[in-house]
Amino acid sequence: MSIPDVQKAWVSVRKGVPSKSLELKTDWPVSKKLQPGQVLVKIQASALNPVGYKTLKLIPDFLGQRPYIPEFDFSGIVVDSNDSKEYSNGDPVYGWIRLDASLKSKQGALAEYIALPQDNIQKRPPNLTPLESAGICLVALTALQTLDRIKLEKDQTILINGGSTAVGQYAIQLAKIRGAKVVATASAKNEQFVRDLGADEFIDYTKVGPLHQYLINNPPSTKYNVIFETVGIFDPSLYTYSKKYLAPNGVFVSVGPQPQGFSLATVSQTLRLGGAVIFPSFLTGIKPSFKISTLSNKVEDMKLLQEYLAQGKIKPKVDSTFAFDDVLQAYEKLMSSRAVGKVTIKVDPSI
Repeated sequence: MSIPDVQKAWVSVRKGVPSKSLELKTDWPVSKKLQPGQVLVKIQASALNPVGYKTLKLIPDFLGQRPYIPEFDFSGIVVDSNDSKEYSNGDPVYGWIRLDASLKSKQGALAEYIALPQDNIQKRPPNLTPLESAGICLVALTALQTLDRIKLEKDQTILINGGSTAVGQYAIQLAKIRGAKVVATASAKNEQFVRDLGADEFIDYTKVGPLHQYLINNPPSTKYNVIFETVGIFDPSLYTYSKKYLAPNGVFVSVGPQPQGFSLATVSQTLRLGGAVIFPSFLTGIKPSFKISTLSNKVEDMKLLQEYLAQGKIKPKVDSTFAFDDVLQAYEKLMSSRAVGKVTIKVDPSI
């Protein structure tokens, strides 16, 4: 396969919302000179992530190292295996690029080609399409590594706040694989969706008022072993009141506050959370363990997820698909908070 010198790519040229930050380039260079251990992938599809547009909007130019191609998750075809023992030209794959690597290399998923370490990809199982596999790694690895870190076990109960979020969807499925009981929150319109993923119990957060108050007034018969907050809320109340519904040796884990912007309210809530986590329990009255999800590219985790996908134990959900030229409209869908499943981009129109 002939590899061109230039490609189409969406490039972040300034801080701002996607419509202000991004420009579609038709002459962006293809990274054809590979380092040892790297492969070159022709991207067929990519997927958007909330952290992608928040990075565009919040990171200043001097930290963002602009211009660069945003987004992290993709699927495609290996077009230069670079003497790899794991991959050959023509292999269908899916993978991801870390934010730090993206900023350093100027590469990302919103392009026609990407060069990256072979450890960041896996062969696409034949039961998945390029669009289905395009949005797996970032969110699935986050869910898997979080459940590993808090050591979720069989017969334990986990409350997943945000069962219809991208991370929440994988957390439900992976928790069920471990034999845990899952209680998930979502809006009423997504109840069947999260139940189909495996949730045993459902809470409609739109009808119960503040979730922490609802749980205080309606405590579970057996306190939760784990609360996994996947929404990224700034309000720390679900944690600060959690000893009412979280087991004494339980763990509260969060993907971390996900800012839409900065305000006095978010600063105040962040300080409240920081104080509850940092200060001793005899000062705060709060004892449950608090952890933040972390994410790394572990090959063994990538392989385990691939096995689960091939076996049908976990299933990626696609909300909608947009043409490559319509990336800005795709971001509008993602930012509307109405997407259930991944918002994907058809980079190769032939798939």
